[in-house]
Amino acid sequence: MITRNLLLTISESKRLTGFISRNGLASRLARRFVAGETLLEAIEEIRKLNSGKTRATIDHLGENVEDRAGAQGAARVYLDILDAVRRERLDANVSIKLTQLGLDIDNEFCRDNLFRIAEGAKALGNFVRIDMESSAYTVRTLDIFRSAFERYGNVGVVIQSYLYRSERDVEWINGLRARVRLCKGAYREPREIAFPRKKDVDRNFLQLARLLLEGGIYPAFATHDERMIEGTLSIARELGRSPEEFEFQMLYGIRRDLQKGLVEDGYTVRVYAAYGRKWAPFFVRRLAERPANVLFLLKNLFREG
Repeated sequence: MITRNLLLTISESKRLTGFISRNGLASRLARRFVAGETLLEAIEEIRKLNSGKTRATIDHLGENVEDRAGAQGAARVYLDILDAVRRERLDANVSIKLTQLGLDIDNEFCRDNLFRIAEGAKALGNFVRIDMESSAYTVRTLDIFRSAFERYGNVGVVIQSYLYRSERDVEWINGLRARVRLCKGAYREPREIAFPRKKDVDRNFLQLARLLLEGGIYPAFATHDERMIEGTLSIARELGRSPEEFEFQMLYGIRRDLQKGLVEDGYTVRVYAAYGRKWAPFFVRRLAERPANVLFLLKNLFREG
């Protein structure tokens, strides 16, 4: 049986993701989840989203960069993305993984790269979201987020509902008056620090959604789960929150019907549009969200390989 843990193990292996990235079938299937390999391709997809009254956040794929030149190059790419958003008049901001900016190399080096991006975004009237990675990075990510937010103000962060600590983190970030994107979490975590059962992750998602709608600043709810969406909307109605006070976020290529329906109902939807050639780890984590549907894909991957 193809399991979520197996797929997450694959996503963490450079050898296996390298093999997948060279596979023609995987490359074709990945295009469902990836908005192109180049910025130009991503811009065209975001134009289409915007024409349908859907906003975007742009992620240049790549994580766990191991050399300073690569991390500095990633920062320059994000500055180019922000310039393109302004030039093309796109309704979009950016999402960044700190391991792409050198978090595995040195905390201060990573922070300085983030500061460059946040400063550039602020000059252009734009916003930067820091993605949350595995729990090995949670504390350092939040520390760097706080320093960037206090210096520039246009920086938000992601909180994952599968971690036990997330309620405290949401309360702390609400106190800062910073913006949170709430998601369930897409990494493999030990039961000592994360809820092992989906029903507990879901319950915590709605509990955190309530905290964000009660005391947060324009929270974003990242889910394709209709029960979580309806639960969040129920809380918003109970608290008297208008559709302009929060947004839903979904992945490019997933549940387009749901995205369209929410927009038609007057809610803001922002699509996470990832692009780039280093798409394999991202792609496999997306497969891990529905492992029962990937047996055919994996059989063909290894047959072709």
